[in-house]
Amino acid sequence: MRLNRKVFSEHREAVLYVICGGFTTLVTWGSYALFVILTGDVFVSNALSWVCGVSFAFVVNKMIVFSSRSLEAKTVFRELSSFFSARIFTGVIAITTFPILYSFGMDGSLFGIDGFPARMATSCVEIVLNWIFSKYFIFKKKAADTSEDTNKKDEEK
Repeated sequence: MRLNRKVFSEHREAVLYVICGGFTTLVTWGSYALFVILTGDVFVSNALSWVCGVSFAFVVNKMIVFSSRSLEAKTVFRELSSFFSARIFTGVIAITTFPILYSFGMDGSLFGIDGFPARMATSCVEIVLNWIFSKYFIFKKKAADTSEDTNKKDEEK
C-alpha cells in the first residue's frame, strides 16, 4: 500500500492523465458509436466524436490532472485556446489518419461498429501527442508553482 502511495505521489499527473484519458477515450469511442448508429456515416461520426472527447478532456485535464484551478478569464482563455489549438493539431492528424488506416484494411468491425479498429489506432497517436502538449506547453507550472510542489513533497517525507 505504501508503495502505491509513493508511486502515485511521484507520478501523480501521469497516473491521473491515464485515468482521465481512459474516461476521455470512453467518451470519444462511445460518442463515435452513438453517432455511427444515428448517422451511419463513419467519417462524420469520427469528427463529431473528436469534438465530444476534446470538450470533456479540457475540463478533466484542467481541473483534475494538472490542477489548474484558476478561473481568471485571462488564464482560462489562454488555456482553452492553447488546449483547443493543440487538440485541433492532433485532431487533424487523427481525422486524416483515420481514412488512410480505414482504406488500408482497418475497416473491420469491432463491437459491431464499422471502422472501430482505425478509430482505436488513431486514438493511440493522439494520446501521446496530447500528453506532450498539455504537460509541457498548456498547463506547465510556473517556477513558483514547482518550488511549492517540491516543498510539499519534502514535507511529506
